[in-house]
Formats: sequence, C-alpha cells, structure tokens
Amino acid sequence: MPAVGYARLREQLNLGTLPVTRPAVVRPVTRIEAMTDELSIPARSAPGDGLLEQILFALKHEGTDLAQLAAICAHVPGGDLLAALRAQPTGGYLRKLCYLWERFTGRRLEDLPPEVGGTAYPLFDPEKYLTAPATRDSRWRIDFNGLGDFDHCPTVRLTPQIQQCLARDPLGDAMAYLKSFAPTQLERVLGWAYLSETRSSYALEGEAPGGNKAEAFAAALRHAHVPHDLTEEYLTGLQNVVTPNAFSREASFRTRQNYLANSVPGAAGVTYVPPPQDEVLSLMRSIDRLANGKLCPAIPPLVRATLVSFGFVFVHPFLDGNGRLSRFLAHYTLCQSGALPKGHILPLSIAMKRHEAEYLAALISFSRPARELWNVTWIDGDEFQFEFRGHPAIYRYWDATDSVRFMYRMADETLRHDLHGEVEFLTAYDATIRAVDERFDVPGSTLSKLIRMAWSNDCTISQNRRKQFAGLVQPEVFDFIETSLREFRNPSGPAEQV
Repeated sequence: MPAVGYARLREQLNLGTLPVTRPAVVRPVTRIEAMTDELSIPARSAPGDGLLEQILFALKHEGTDLAQLAAICAHVPGGDLLAALRAQPTGGYLRKLCYLWERFTGRRLEDLPPEVGGTAYPLFDPEKYLTAPATRDSRWRIDFNGLGDFDHCPTVRLTPQIQQCLARDPLGDAMAYLKSFAPTQLERVLGWAYLSETRSSYALEGEAPGGNKAEAFAAALRHAHVPHDLTEEYLTGLQNVVTPNAFSREASFRTRQNYLANSVPGAAGVTYVPPPQDEVLSLMRSIDRLANGKLCPAIPPLVRATLVSFGFVFVHPFLDGNGRLSRFLAHYTLCQSGALPKGHILPLSIAMKRHEAEYLAALISFSRPARELWNVTWIDGDEFQFEFRGHPAIYRYWDATDSVRFMYRMADETLRHDLHGEVEFLTAYDATIRAVDERFDVPGSTLSKLIRMAWSNDCTISQNRRKQFAGLVQPEVFDFIETSLREFRNPSGPAEQV
C-alpha cells in the first residue's frame, strides 16, 4: 500500500531525514486510524499527488515534524505558496507551512493577500505534543510552542505512557522524603548519593574513577546549583574535570568530526556520527538556553533535564567525556529548575547503570538511523573519511518521547529502590551497631565491615567470612549481627514514608 504525507515526501524528495516514526499508509479501512506503528488512511481521505497537498495532509493528520519540514521547505516554490494563499488566505495549516517556510529558507514571501490571518494556530497541537508557553508570530498568527527554539527543538508526543509520567512527580516525592530526616542523617544520605552518582556515571563508561577524579566529579555535582552560562570555556573546563586521561582533555569544542565505534574493525564498526563540527556551536547555545531556563520555563524539570542531557550527548561536542558530562548536565538542569534544592541530588545514574541496556536502546533509537545518513570510509588505523548525506535538521529536531519516558522510570526507581534502600540500610546499620556494642567488644572497623558484608548478602555472613574473621570476634557475634539486621530491616521509620 502506498505511503502518503511525510513518508512519501521523504522518499520522493530524498530528504536525508530519519524515517517517520508512524508513517501514514493507505489501507482498506473506513476511517483514519492511529495504529501502533502507522497511521492507516482510507483511500478517499488520501491527499492528491501535489506537493502542497501532501504537506498540508501531513501537517493536519501526522503533526508537526520539524526535521521533515525543514528539509521539505527547500523544495517548495514560494510562488506556489502565494497562489495557495490567495485561494485560502485564512487556512491554518497553510499559514503554518508559510511560517515554517520563511524560517527554514531565510526568505520572505512578499505581496501577501491583505486578508491573510484569522484564528491563531499553535505550531504544535497541545493534544498531541507536550508544549511550552507560546510566542506569537503576528505576521502569520502562528504560536510557536515548541520545547526549545529553531536551533534545537526536540518533541515529546503525548502518548498514554508520557501522560502517566507527567501525572507523577518523583522529584517532589524525593525531596519531601529527604526533608523528613534529621540533619546528620540527611548528610549521610546525601554523601552516599553523591558517591553513588559518581561511581555509577563512570561505570556507564566502563571506568572506575580514581580518588582525585571521583572527588572532582562529586565536587562539580555539589556546585550544580550555581548558575553558569554553558559556554565553550565553562564546558571545556568541566570536560577536563571528568576525563580521567590527561591526553583526552580538550581546549575547546571539537574542531573535527568525531564518532563512536564498537570493536568491529573499519567503517562497519562506526556506530554513531554526531553533527558536523560547524553545527556544534549553535546547537550548544540553544541547549544552554534550555538548561538555564531561558527557554520554555514551564517545561517539567525532568523533561527539561532529559532534553538537555540527551541533546548534549547527541551533539557530542568533545572527543571524550560526553557521556559523563551529559549526566552532569541532567543534574545541573534539575538544580537550575529549582526541582533540587542546594546540596540535594537524586542519583539517577544508579538506576541507569542497572538498566544500561535500556539506556543504550534510548540512545540507539536516534544514533542508529542517524548513522545511516553518513558515508564512512576507513583510511588507516583510527582515520576515517566522513560524508554527510543527510539534512542537519535531524540533530536539531528529534523525537525525545522514549528518552523522557526512560528518565521518569529511572527517577521513580532511584527513589523507591535506591534512596529508600540506603535509608533502610543506615537505619539497620546504626541499630545493629548499638545492639552489638551493648553485648560484645568488637573493634569498630571490624564490626562495620561485617555489617556491610551481611547486608549485601541478604543479612547473612557467609561461612568463608566467618572463617576470615574468626580470630577477631567471638563466634556468637556473627549470629547476633544476622539476627539484629533482620530485626531492624524494614523499620517503621522514615524509610517507609512517602
């Protein structure tokens, strides 16, 4: 069955864009039906073969796909738009197209019919997309309500799963939970959170940070509440902090094409090619505006953090350290949005490491089709030649729906599983220390080790550990520690709140 709308235009015009997420296809149906992976169109509702008919159909029925439209507008003659306007001067979808045509081509339609106008239309349908407060273009009476600006504007579709995410507030729940603790206990929990975020973020890169690097990364996280313009100089300084290898530290954003690769030799091993270096600066300036709340201040904080974090890693402005920086920027964005008070952190990377395959899948959903738009030729060693066959709009306007859903899941799980679990451990740890001290004389360091070993082994001290410590403690201490931890596990205290 023939495709129509965006999918047809993409193929017909060889647009160099990513495949359409849910293409419109003519099917033997009686009405337009939104299926899981396509939009089924009855033959009587299909548009004609004309270019404008296909575009207006796509805008009306498939939504506003800026990447496709940016590439399409280069093929639309301005005279055809003026002729269409004279026939339908108040058409909302036609005005959307004219507005976008002027933005994407940098040209201006002259001699407009005087009656052009009418009801103002949002660029993104608020019933289909998560939107931001609108800015009206008075010339076309079109309200720009995207999650960014024309330099970088990802979209989040209002799927049932996304609506469920937006109905929750895991960050608010986490902060309310932490407020229930006394200052000394809160300090211990936050210390664990910073250490765990540092270790997990590096672990996602297959690295274990040395002492100095771990401290430097944790210090950067602790200062994430301090606002900074995400300038090239500032981000380069951060890249130097988070990169363990001194030879991988940068002096600026990259000045040559970089890439990601797996263990397969040659061009076949190149798994992702980020945008050409001359696109980096404008993308990063827009990501800066988004992270610092200069754009779309009403975006939910976790959504904003997702757009910044994933957007940064897709741009890949450095040759190394991009993954760690992207996760730092998620925390920075949450702090700048006010969702995390000074000194607080929700260590999302713990859950992300536990669900590393899903994290990679969220990244690959963009990187893999983007890779298909590059010709990569292996020259020698680590040297490649890159030729971009696509449209640069793919890096500016990408679908963040699955990424946002993933981040909400990670925030929920970090709160329910990891944060609650650490508080439960600290409560049981303190109670067990007191109970043992009342009955036995055990060196503090030894007791601490035994409690941690037992806790990580379902409150059981293995026979090997008993033999290892047999000369340091009485045999009955092992059983007492196990019994105490089980008794104090799941205490009726703060760990059961929220």
